[in-house]
Amino acid sequence: MSNESKLWTKDFIIVSAINFLLTLVFYLLVVVMGVYAAEEFNASASQSGLVVGIFIVGALVGRLVIGRYINKIGQKTTLFIGVIIFILATSLYFFNFGIGFLLINRFIHGIGLGFGSTATGTIVAQIIPAERKGEGIGYYSMSATLSTALGPFVGLYMSQHTSMQGIFLLCLAIAIFSFLTAFFVRVPVVHETEAEKEEKGFQISHYVEPRAVPIAIITLILALCYSSVLSFLNSYAIELDLVSVASVFFLVYSIAVLLSRPFTGRLIDLKGANIVMYPAFVLFTIGMILLGFAESGFTMLLAGVLIGLGFGNMQSCTQAIAIKMTPTHRMGLATSTFFIFLDGGLGFGPYLLGFVTPLTGYSSLYIILGIVVLVTTGLYTMLHGKKDSQEQQTLAY
Repeated sequence: MSNESKLWTKDFIIVSAINFLLTLVFYLLVVVMGVYAAEEFNASASQSGLVVGIFIVGALVGRLVIGRYINKIGQKTTLFIGVIIFILATSLYFFNFGIGFLLINRFIHGIGLGFGSTATGTIVAQIIPAERKGEGIGYYSMSATLSTALGPFVGLYMSQHTSMQGIFLLCLAIAIFSFLTAFFVRVPVVHETEAEKEEKGFQISHYVEPRAVPIAIITLILALCYSSVLSFLNSYAIELDLVSVASVFFLVYSIAVLLSRPFTGRLIDLKGANIVMYPAFVLFTIGMILLGFAESGFTMLLAGVLIGLGFGNMQSCTQAIAIKMTPTHRMGLATSTFFIFLDGGLGFGPYLLGFVTPLTGYSSLYIILGIVVLVTTGLYTMLHGKKDSQEQQTLAY
């Protein structure tokens, strides 16, 4: 294999590791910050929820801002700025200046993640060989998948065995290690085009990549559906008396993703996105409906496997599509656009679905969302599926 087509380079491994560490801190804190706010600041339920959710709002703002300027600032410089903000915000958790200060700090912390993860996503898109883009993005996005499993596990374990100061100290050590590791990354230089230099005034295309929007819309809907699993699974498990099983759900989900990603990523490169997306729609649909009918631990964990094979692979596949649809000099913008829609679905989904849940209950909610996923298959066909089929037919000739 030539150096040009080599995937597992030092830079690819380091960038993936930094992304894993930053998102690990995010998911680690997600499961403990609400309780911390309630116990330390006597925060109400809504305030505690805001302490958790405002981080995602900060990440959205960070991605929206940095997407336009990442090529002007430089991808590696953007990564350093993001990690430095991340370190400073993590340091400020040690100081108790009231709930207002905590909310502001959580917002700033989110901006740091928005900058840092947009930079890592853009850098990795640059260093992955063109003919292995789908496979490479699949492996890279596994770094975030691992953090979704390990982060909550570490956070809950530490909350039972140490103080919040100990948790903050670990997060700070991880952030500093990420900063030091970033010095060893070599980033290809991407120059601004003349068109970019001449951009003036406000245009939506300065902040969002139009070619990435169609697949990002699909990502938004799918992420909104999956957010119900992230947010309500524990409450649903309490209803079913399956709390011990629910704690293993995301581990099973992650294993399903990790085992399938190497194959699905390669399939995207060889056969196009449809060969992965259409089966994933079916698996995600069945997984959600099965979760709605869950009455035993086996059924719940089987749903976790199917949702992992479905949404878990859709997440990396749609990211690869967004990048493949975009010229090299706008990959940073495409990456931020993709994550804006993804984070929007994951971040605002629980709030929106919170209005529906009292009317339906958790069981019916999961069944309804399974049907939503199935209907979204038709929207995917219109927005991208037909185009992908045509491209594959052209390549076959």
